[in-house]
Amino acid sequence: MSALKLDQFLPYRLSIASNRVSSAIASAYQALFALKIPEWRLIAVIAETQGLTQQALGVATRMDKVTVSRAAIALVDRGLVQRRPNPDDRRSHLLSLTAAGQTLYESVAPKALELEAQVFAGFTADEIATFRAMLERLEASAAPLDPEQA
Repeated sequence: MSALKLDQFLPYRLSIASNRVSSAIASAYQALFALKIPEWRLIAVIAETQGLTQQALGVATRMDKVTVSRAAIALVDRGLVQRRPNPDDRRSHLLSLTAAGQTLYESVAPKALELEAQVFAGFTADEIATFRAMLERLEASAAPLDPEQA
């Protein structure tokens, strides 16, 4: 059996790379739009739907309930997201973007794509396609091991 060397342990390296990219993006979102990463994730996911519950947002973003709740409260307080009754479940609300939230999304989305392009500028289109495919396979192979998926 070989010894664990953290710098060669792929889950660790994946986490470090993810943290580094997230940190760079978080700095840009905070400086330009006064958004934290969880807030941006909620805005982006909500923008792709007609409204979601906080529980559905947690599943979609893979963030815990407390993080989703805090981000949702901050966005509602800023007037970027509104809560409306859920016709399918009276105990929950659907979150949707306000006009101001939609305008913000339309400003942030191009910046997000620009940041992605900067991060991957040193990669060929084929490398990026391969990386996307590998990420999908990695997520699929890790899903059965995830206690939250059970």
